[in-house]
Amino acid sequence: MTGDIDDKPQPLIEHLMELRTRLIWSLVAFFIAFIGCFAFAKHLFNYLVYPYKWAVVWAHLDISKAELIYTAPQEFFFTQVKVAMFGALVIAFPIIAAQIYKFVAPGLYKNERAAFLPFLIASPILFLMGAALVYFFFCPMVMWFFLKMQQTPADGQVGIALLPKVSEYLSLIMTLVFSFGLVFQLPVITTLLARVGLLTSQWLAEKRKFAIVFAFIVAAVLTPPDPMSQIGLALPTILLYEISIYAARLVERQRARQALEESGERSDVAKTDSV
Repeated sequence: MTGDIDDKPQPLIEHLMELRTRLIWSLVAFFIAFIGCFAFAKHLFNYLVYPYKWAVVWAHLDISKAELIYTAPQEFFFTQVKVAMFGALVIAFPIIAAQIYKFVAPGLYKNERAAFLPFLIASPILFLMGAALVYFFFCPMVMWFFLKMQQTPADGQVGIALLPKVSEYLSLIMTLVFSFGLVFQLPVITTLLARVGLLTSQWLAEKRKFAIVFAFIVAAVLTPPDPMSQIGLALPTILLYEISIYAARLVERQRARQALEESGERSDVAKTDSV
C-alpha cells in the first residue's frame, strides 16, 4: 500500500481551502447550467407536460381541451425558475459528483479509489432510470387515474373537471422523479455498505419483511396521497431491495475469493522463506 495514500498530515486550513475550491466549481457549474435552462425554461416545461398529454389520450379525452392554468400573476414565472433549477441540478450533477470525488479521493487507497469509481458512474445512470420510469410510465398513469375521476355534466349532474395548476403539476412530477431517483440508489448504497462489511446478504434477507413494510411507509411519505403513487413506488423499491441482496452476495463472493488468493500468496511466501 506504500505510496497509494499521502500519510503526511495536512493543516485544517488546507482541507478547508480544498473544500472551498470544490464548492466554487460546483456552484459555477450549477449557475451556468441554470442560466442555460432558464433561457429555455418554457420549452423544458412543455417537455414535462408530455406525460399529462399522454394521460389525456389514455383517458380518451379531447387533447385540444387539455390545459394547465396558473392563478397568480407570478406563478408561472416562479415555475420556470423551478424548472431551470431542476434542469441545472440534473445537468451539473456529473460535475458536482466529480468535485466530491476529487475532494475525497486523496484520502483513499488506490484500490479503494478503483472500487469507488464504478459506483460514481452507476449512481447517475440508476437515477436516470428511475426518472425515465416516472416520465414514460408512472406519471402518465397517475394523471390518467386522476383524469378518470372527472364527472361530465349529464343527467342533471354538475360537471367536475380537472384543471391542474402549473406549479402543482411541476411539484408532482419533481417529487416523483426525485423519489424514484433516490429509491433507485438502493443497490448502490447497499453494495457499498456490503463492500465495507457493514451489511451482509444474510442480514438483508432476514430483514426482508421489515423492508417491505418500510418501503410502503417511505412511499406514503414521498409520494402524493393516492394509492396509485404509493404502490407504484413501493413495488420497485421491493424489487430493488431483492437486487441489493443479490449484489451483496456478489460482493461477499468477491471478498471471499480475494481472501483465498491472499492466503494462498502468504502460504507461498512462507514456503519460500522456509526453503
